[in-house]
Parts: sequence; C-alpha cells; structure tokens
Amino acid sequence: MITHGTSIKIFTGNSNPKLARDIAEQVGIPMGNSEVSRFSDGEISVNIHETVRGADVFVVQSTCHPGNDNLMEMLIMIDAFKRASAGRITAVMPYYGYARQDRKAKARDPITAKLIADLITTAGADRVLTMDLHAPQIQGFFSIPLDHLLGVPILSQYYLEKGFEDEDLIVVSPDIGSVTRARNFANRLNAPIAIVDKRRPRANVAEVMNIIGDIKGKKVLLVDDMMDTAGTLVQSANALLDGGAAEIYACATHGVLSGPAIERVQNSPIKELVITDTIPLSPEKQIDKIKVLSVAPIFAEAIDRIYEDLPVSTLFE
Repeated sequence: MITHGTSIKIFTGNSNPKLARDIAEQVGIPMGNSEVSRFSDGEISVNIHETVRGADVFVVQSTCHPGNDNLMEMLIMIDAFKRASAGRITAVMPYYGYARQDRKAKARDPITAKLIADLITTAGADRVLTMDLHAPQIQGFFSIPLDHLLGVPILSQYYLEKGFEDEDLIVVSPDIGSVTRARNFANRLNAPIAIVDKRRPRANVAEVMNIIGDIKGKKVLLVDDMMDTAGTLVQSANALLDGGAAEIYACATHGVLSGPAIERVQNSPIKELVITDTIPLSPEKQIDKIKVLSVAPIFAEAIDRIYEDLPVSTLFE
C-alpha cells in the first residue's frame, strides 16, 4: 500500500478510460474526477472537479485514433494540472502516437515524434511513462525523465503459460528492425529466431523477399511492437506458410488495426493474434482470432514505483 506523504491521483482523457480505471483499481485509489468534453465548434474543454494542489498526478492517455484529438486532450489536461499547482505531473502514454516519424527518411521530412515530445514538455509534464516505443531512440527526444516499459514480459508469459516453450517453436521477426525484440522474446521462450527480409516500396505496403532461418515444420511465433494495417504481418505469415511452417501465431504490443487489418487477420493463416490493451479494441474489431492482454498491472506497478521513488527497471525482468 502507498505510504508516501503526498497524495496520488490518476486522471484520464477519452482515449482509453477502461485501461485508466483498471490501472487505478490496481493501484488501489479511485479515479480522479474530471471531465473532457467538446464545445459546439469541436474545441476541447477540460474540467477538473477536485483539488490537485501538491499532488502527484498521473494522466493516462494513449494518443491512438483519433490521434490528434487524444493528443490535444492530454496536452490541455497537463496544462490544467500545472495551473492548478499539481506537485508533479506524469504523462502516462501506453501508446505513443507519431512514433514512426522519428527521423528524416527523405528530404524535407518532419521529425514529428520529436515535435510531440516538445509539446508534452512545454505543456508542463515532469516525466513520461510509456510502453514499447516504435523507435527506442525517441527516449532521447525528451529533456525530462522517461520510463520505457516493455510488452515482452507480458506477452512472453502468456505463451509460457500456454506451453509454447518446446523444441518445435521458432520466434520470427517480421523485419530487420525488430530483431532485437524477437531475440529478447526468444530468450524467454528458449527458442531460436528467424527473420523475414522484406522491402517496403511505400508506407503501409510491404513486399516479402525471403526468410532467414529454418522454419520448416516449426510452430512459428511472429513478434512485433505494433500492428497497423496488418499488411506486413499477413504477408510474412503467407511467406512462412509457403516456406513450410506448421502453425503460425502472432503477437504485438499495440493493436492499431486500422483500415483492412481485421479482414486481413481473419483471412490469414494466423491461428491467433495476441495484442495488449494499450489501444482499446472497438467492438467491431473483436474477432475470435484476437486475444487481448491487459497492461494495467505493469503500469500500476510502475506508477507505484515512480510515486515511491523506487527503481522501475525491475519491471523489465
């Protein structure tokens, strides 16, 4: 139980209220009393219905679809808490939007992930708590402390409990950039890894080239940090099936699942797709093939540790 002298309060915008409530329940405190609404012209209105003076405030808000609205809600809430004399404000972002725009891939590209970091800092956040940034170097975009949680412990534990730790299992990275994550995952399951080598001609379009590793007759587990249109995932799954894989499973921390993603997953050879609730899964996207795991326990533990000034690094284990 929390014994810190300063009060702790958890608030949320409209992006993922269920996750925020689950986190507050795990921490053992009631949700903060606030309201985020719209004026008739669409402008965001924030009302905080309780004192936060001197409090340790945690604002839970994923900047998922509609990303711009959810981002503005969070920024305005942070500003409101700052002006209400909150002692410390932590932006809890289970999903950090715009993370794919982390570098100049071609001339005149914006680095929007850095812009978002600047906006959060300018709004008045004292620290950030997030999970599985698409590009880990985004941590360096902030001039305030950032705690970066990993989805691998949650996802890998699920597969361990299902008995996936056997000699027929192989963990597959869907691209070269996800190899480190796949290797970390594979180490937890005592499994080898393989890599799908692909070329991406344009955004959200992936062309599989070849598979590095022996997947013939194996139970394959595709591991990624996020899943948007599921084009890469399904093409990788089809290539693995053509290469002789016996069974294909997949998991990702962030289930963006936009556009044709659900239809693609439903019609793919993937037996089960496991995601977390960093992004809420709307009713129309809830199909039998998709399993959702909660990140509330790990975020609640991180919030407890931040509040008590204890190390967060133990949550990576």
